[in-house]
Amino acid sequence: MKHEFRYHLITSLALFFLISIFLVIIKSPNIEIVLVFFGIFFGSFILDIDHLIFWYFFKPNLEESRLARTTIKNRDFKSLIKLIDASHSTHHNLIFHHYFFQSVLVLFTFFIFTSTTNLFVISLVISINLHLLVDEYIDFYANPKILQKWLFAREDTQLPTKFLNRYLVFFSIFLVIFIMLLFYSQV
Repeated sequence: MKHEFRYHLITSLALFFLISIFLVIIKSPNIEIVLVFFGIFFGSFILDIDHLIFWYFFKPNLEESRLARTTIKNRDFKSLIKLIDASHSTHHNLIFHHYFFQSVLVLFTFFIFTSTTNLFVISLVISINLHLLVDEYIDFYANPKILQKWLFAREDTQLPTKFLNRYLVFFSIFLVIFIMLLFYSQV
C-alpha cells in the first residue's frame, strides 16, 4: 500500500503541478490554484471509501471488518492504511472499482465539463479518473488476473486478460482528453 499511496501521490502531484503551471501562465495565480489542489487531494482518496463500504456493508462480520471499525473508532488512521494494504488484494467486489462505474464516471466527467467551470469540481473528477487508472495500472503490471477479477466482479463473462491493456489505453485516452478540456476551458 505504501507503493500504491506513493503512486497516487506522485501522479496527483504531477497533475497538480501541470494544471498549476498552466494556470500561472494563462492567468495570474490566485484562489483557483487552491481549488485545484483541494479537488485533486480529495479526488485522490475518495475511491478508497470503497474499502469502508466493503467492511461496513458487504462483509461486516469479517475479522478485518471489526478491526477496521475499531481503528476508525480509535482514529488510528495509520493502522487503517496498513489494514487496507493487507486486505487490498482480497477486496474484489467493490462498487467504485468496477468497469461499469468507470464507464459512468467518464460520462459524468463529460457532463461536468459541459455544465460548470468550477475548478474544484473539475479537478476532483479528473483526479478520481486518475486514481482509478493508477489502481488499474498497478494491478495490471503486478498481476492482470487480479485486475480482471476486481474490474469485472459480479459479471458472468469477463474481458480476457489479453485485452486489458487496450481497456487501459482506452480510458487513459479519456483522461488525456479531460486534461486537455480543462486547459481549453481556461483559455
